[in-house]
Order: sequence, then C-alpha cells, then structure tokens
Amino acid sequence: MIRIASLFAVLLLVSASGAAIGEPPQQTIPRVGLAGDDLDACLSIGQVTGLNPRGDNFLAVRFMPTTKARVNDRLGPGRQMWICEESGEWLGVVYDRFAHDGPGECGVASPVSRARPYDGMCRWGWVSSRYVTVIAG
Repeated sequence: MIRIASLFAVLLLVSASGAAIGEPPQQTIPRVGLAGDDLDACLSIGQVTGLNPRGDNFLAVRFMPTTKARVNDRLGPGRQMWICEESGEWLGVVYDRFAHDGPGECGVASPVSRARPYDGMCRWGWVSSRYVTVIAG
C-alpha cells in the first residue's frame, strides 16, 4: 500500500510540474556554421572564469538561454568550450565532457555546408557570457 501511495505522490508532482513522464526537457540546441560555409563551424574557444570560489564554484550549462531553463551540466573554473552562437548575454557552447586540455574534438573546427543545430557527439548547452573569457578566435 505504501508503494502505491508513493507512486501516486510522484505522479502528482510530475503532473503539477507540467511535464509528462518520459517527456524531454524544453531545449534550444546551439547552432553551428553561423559565420558561413568558409569559416569554422564554431569560431571561438572560451574558458570559464570569474566564478566565486566561496560560492558553488561552477558555471551552469542550461538547455535554453535563460536562467529558468533546466541545468544540463556544470563546468568548473578553467574549463574550455567551443563558442558557437550568441543570444543576448548567453553563449551556445559545445564541449567534450572528458577533455582535460582544451574544448575537445567536437567536429566544429572545420566549416559546415550550412547553419544548423549542433548534432555531434559532444555535450552542448547555454552559459552566461559573464563567466566566459574568449581565449581563441
């Protein structure tokens, strides 16, 4: 009986949040190739800087360029990423989660034939530009 009550409580919480079970989070995938087909798909490399070491000391990577979007990942100080798109104070980024030196090989250092949402193997998301310093590009 307790299991049924617990399951009902979980279903009620999910229903109240407006998300259906198994429904993917709302997301805006950063686009690559915005600079044209003769330049790299993502033009710059950024590095996480300016975090408060007395705070949570990570940069939230979100599914959409807004603080209301769900957090997809967390990047620590010094972490590098490809910067592919800008939206106001937000940067659409791509990075290899397991790369230790640099942003990783994400297939964005070469031109693409047309602008499109990133569809490679690396992680992606949106970060506040306030905590990113461009180090290349």
